[in-house]
Amino acid sequence: MIRLITALLCLAPAPAVAQGLAQLVADEITLSGEERLVARGQVEAFYEGTRLRAAQISYDRATDSLSVTGPILITTPEGEIFTAQAAEIDAELGAGLLRGARLVLDRQLQIAAARIDRTETGLTALTRTAATSCQVCGDKAPLWEIRASRVVHDDEAGQLYFDDASFHIRGVPVIWLPRLRLPDPSLERAPGLLVPQLFSSDTLGFGLKLPYFVPLGARRDLTVTPWIATQARNLELGYREAFRSGWVDLDFHLADDETTTEGLRYALLGEGAFALPRDIRLEFDLEAVSDRAVLLDYDLSDADRLDSRLRAYRLGDTGYGLAQITYYESLREGETSPSLPPLVARLEHETVLRPGPSGGELTLRVDADAAWRDEATPRDARDEARMGFSADWHRGRVLGPGILFDTEVQLRFDGYAVSGGDLSPRAWEAAGVTLRWPLMRHESGSDATQVIEPVASLSYAARQGTRPANRDARLPEFGPASLHALDRLPGEDLLETGLSAGLGLRWSRTDSEGRGLSVLAGQLLRDDELDDLSEGAGLGRTRSDWLVSARADLGEALDLGVHATFDSQFEVSGAEARLDLDRGPVDLSAAYLWLQPEAGGGQLEEISEVSLDSEVRLGPRWSLAAEARYDIAADAPVRAGIGAGWRNECVTVDLSVSRRYTETDDVDPSTSFGLSVNLNGFSAAGQSVTAARACED
Repeated sequence: MIRLITALLCLAPAPAVAQGLAQLVADEITLSGEERLVARGQVEAFYEGTRLRAAQISYDRATDSLSVTGPILITTPEGEIFTAQAAEIDAELGAGLLRGARLVLDRQLQIAAARIDRTETGLTALTRTAATSCQVCGDKAPLWEIRASRVVHDDEAGQLYFDDASFHIRGVPVIWLPRLRLPDPSLERAPGLLVPQLFSSDTLGFGLKLPYFVPLGARRDLTVTPWIATQARNLELGYREAFRSGWVDLDFHLADDETTTEGLRYALLGEGAFALPRDIRLEFDLEAVSDRAVLLDYDLSDADRLDSRLRAYRLGDTGYGLAQITYYESLREGETSPSLPPLVARLEHETVLRPGPSGGELTLRVDADAAWRDEATPRDARDEARMGFSADWHRGRVLGPGILFDTEVQLRFDGYAVSGGDLSPRAWEAAGVTLRWPLMRHESGSDATQVIEPVASLSYAARQGTRPANRDARLPEFGPASLHALDRLPGEDLLETGLSAGLGLRWSRTDSEGRGLSVLAGQLLRDDELDDLSEGAGLGRTRSDWLVSARADLGEALDLGVHATFDSQFEVSGAEARLDLDRGPVDLSAAYLWLQPEAGGGQLEEISEVSLDSEVRLGPRWSLAAEARYDIAADAPVRAGIGAGWRNECVTVDLSVSRRYTETDDVDPSTSFGLSVNLNGFSAAGQSVTAARACED
């Protein structure tokens, strides 16, 4: 077989020289004088990234055009694929006429047409068309298709315009539209209707969501989503904008429904972040609602307290600075926003100094916070402010046979002012030492390493001056991080005093693949009880509850963490566990929390809750998802939901059912159903595409 490579430029007029070189590869090439060239057998033509394959190509110099005999395959640099039986196109492979043709966009959407007219301006007109992203098997109708008398594809705008269009399911027409515009699969941001969603709930009735996407330039967009339901009318606006140094994301919901007679309801949720000069980062979080129930009724959030926050901070190699102000709003029954308090501000600045290789580490910290209330409140909930300074010196050394010896000294000075009164000073000093002796053993016959580490710490702390009311340390967490710390209490109001000792033992095993198991057990001893703490914390008595913490990490497949505290009679005062499993088709996350109530009928009630979130992929097409949250202490479910998804190469279907059991004076339990159907192939950039099923013989 003879294979020749020649240049169409040899027959093309001189101006074509400046436009680039067209090449031709064929089994046989015949020249008829100086006007006509005919290529036959496995013919391929190339021009500026466009490739044409055909059985025969005839080039006429007089008309500067190609007559092509199929089967024909044309691929363009933009990713378009044309197939046809016959074609007449120009020598640059850019414009022409294709008969019995098919256009494939982004290897997803295919449009069959009796005729395709391609222009040099990037417009492609298709006559008597059928468009689908489904697998087409012989004469059998695809799962869905859009038939139209004419389709125009604007390659530059990434848009498809349909004239006299009808939507068919398995060949049966269900919708007729005189005009239809859809984005092609290569377009990431285009104005138009997004995937509609059917829903039904006990609160809002049966309805439809119709999101419409509006790009407002290259860096901002708006999504308008009207909710049309039997018992509610809702308009949702989602605005996003990216700046050179930050971003903003705002969601606004305006509703008029039959659940209340107080008029329009609203919810505003927003967040954003900006990078300012001098490495300062500014962040905001905005939350505002018209009533206590709007978030639950429209399934926006389960939050029962809102916090709108403005924060600026700067992180450096030797410290950080922070300025923050937060506005709280309570949605809980029996709790008012002024009692929180609603407005809290905080300033922090911390610097770490490292004098030398053996001089330890010195941390200097200045902070201040204030709380304001906007109306008269009880005497124990007044406006107050605090300012403080602290210095913390820490040094670690190795002694003798691998014993780690840590020394820490901390000084703190602060002052409180309550309801505009005089500043009440307070001083606190503490010192402590910690000994660790890690012992390592390599298992014979394996690549695993075991480490057993006994730990003992001894510390003393004293306080002088005022003793403010404890508002921010009612429920400290007793865990591995606080067992050997100088100050084990959160917040600033309550400080540790007296002599205390921490005793602990840690064992761990790790193999070369990163899988490991670790267990920690310990207890805290004091010379005096630390009052004004919740009984459930298990931390304030002279002999604290026992602490046991374990974690199993089996690589990417399984991560299990368990943490519990119990007294000498083995009565559990607190427990939590978390499981994360991602193995093959199963993705599971589960959590459990239990905390005993405060003795004597205190403010802290028993907390016992379990939650589950899972997804199972049943092959390449089916998936199942489930979520549940159950309040064991109240013996009542909080939320439950199940969903099913099915997809193939041309359609994605998601069905969900959820039940919310929350019941208050303003909120009733509600069951919601959701259904969404997405036709793959239209503006699907970035989506994973399921492989097409094979046609049966």
